[in-house]
Amino acid sequence: MRRSHDETNFEGWVSKRFGWRLYSIFFKTYTEKVWGMPASSLSAAWAAQRIKNLSLFKAVINAFGINPKRGEVITILIDSFDYPRLGPGMMWEAAALNISSNGRSVNLEEYPLEIRRNQSGLEVKTNRRLVSTDVVISSTPLSELPSVLKCYDDDVNNAAMSLKYRDFLTIGLVVKGEQHFSDNWIYIHSPFVKVGRIQNFRSWSPELVKPGFTLLGLEYFVNLGDELWESKDEDLVELAKIELTSLGLVQFEDIKEGYVVRVPKAYPVYDENYADSVTIIADWLEREWLNVVAVGRNGMHRYNNQDHSMLTAMVAIDNLFSSEKIDLWKINVENEYHESKSTQDNLGGRSSPTILNT
Repeated sequence: MRRSHDETNFEGWVSKRFGWRLYSIFFKTYTEKVWGMPASSLSAAWAAQRIKNLSLFKAVINAFGINPKRGEVITILIDSFDYPRLGPGMMWEAAALNISSNGRSVNLEEYPLEIRRNQSGLEVKTNRRLVSTDVVISSTPLSELPSVLKCYDDDVNNAAMSLKYRDFLTIGLVVKGEQHFSDNWIYIHSPFVKVGRIQNFRSWSPELVKPGFTLLGLEYFVNLGDELWESKDEDLVELAKIELTSLGLVQFEDIKEGYVVRVPKAYPVYDENYADSVTIIADWLEREWLNVVAVGRNGMHRYNNQDHSMLTAMVAIDNLFSSEKIDLWKINVENEYHESKSTQDNLGGRSSPTILNT
């Protein structure tokens, strides 16, 4: 009845389409937890892309199993997909086995310190050795790649330093019992706890957890160096125990132990300057480093899902053996239920929030 007139920001766009009550319950708090800023400071472009063609009417009739347009896929309402029985790592273990069985090597916990040219192509200095190669396919964060390439272009270095991230940590709690909730994950909208989302790993696959137990992963959206990031693991585990029990999901005495995993640079931030910065670095690579190819979520500073990121690497390999090159920076994935292409030129993939000047 009382619709917002300002649809340029996330708050106005969502509240107009779903009403203030549903917006405040299901959208506002979680979004603010993820990005660490008021929802009124985020661009409406993110809401339009993430929520896509979902409306209040479609959400209601979907609850009754009705699809108004036969064959239409509303991405946010997808409730079934394939999942490896021992987790996504099975894909990479199989890939590593395939590579090693063909006489190649996979070296873990190795990262580049410097990439430089030599007479035969490129020389990569890692934390363990020197490697000569023709081409480097890099998933190193785009903000760090110019430094690895020893860039002396001030514009490029400034662009790299301007790229920002939202960091992430998961607190895994081992809980006695197998049936706590059946969902794969639930979103925590309550402003009275810091946790933003909880994964139930038994629901992903029972084989991920010992019989008689469940592993619940409490996810916190943080910034590198802030209070939560710097907290001791034992303090974080205690926080997770308190928050999980305060939500009524488990009994405190059923929590047996906990673990903490920190993930830096989990979410590339799309502020008002990020697009220009990405373009500056991409153009510089095209001019100066044709045999250094950026791929992946952090490698291209793209808020993409795993399947999109994998696709950029696959196309990069195809480009090595094809006379017709595909511009990785213009890749958009349209197959099946993949995310729709961005409205921003030359960025492709999936949109994420733009921070407004307010």
